[in-house]
Amino acid sequence: MIYAELLWGFLRVGLFSFGGAYGAIPLIRDVVLSYGWLTDEELTYMIAVSESTPGPIMVNLATYVGSSQAGIMGAILATCAVVIPSFVILLIIISVLKNALKNKNVQAVLKGMKPCIAGIVTATGIYMLLKNALGAEMLTLDVKNICITAILAALLYGVRYIFKKRLSPITLILVSACIGIAVF
Repeated sequence: MIYAELLWGFLRVGLFSFGGAYGAIPLIRDVVLSYGWLTDEELTYMIAVSESTPGPIMVNLATYVGSSQAGIMGAILATCAVVIPSFVILLIIISVLKNALKNKNVQAVLKGMKPCIAGIVTATGIYMLLKNALGAEMLTLDVKNICITAILAALLYGVRYIFKKRLSPITLILVSACIGIAVF
């Protein structure tokens, strides 16, 4: 039964997520919480871990959830379920619609989807920021998390302002990992 749930749950994520992994996080959250595979707090931690490890976030999350629920076979099944829809859709698009991107109607649809995807990603970022700042119950301020977020923001914008350079995301992830280890 768990195999069928993993297959169906992550097939839905793979089929209906647009805009990359950040756009898929709300759908992943819905699927994972509806089946009770992880708590909201565990999912938030796994999103952070998935962002800092190599590989696509959706694949990392699917692999972790599948592994935690049904071992290695669950990990393989969930990972394949989240990847196969995109793979098949891309094969169909490439083979059938080679010239579709030149079509003005297709361009209009893609331009119309961009603000929606940007909104989904922004809403997810705001939700995670609030969840981080307000703690697990979203009732009290978590001063440690707020301080870490402020330090990372100051570092990011300070380097940009003082040195006129962009801070590498890898450097920012490593600094945040070190701060997190030191504080927690």
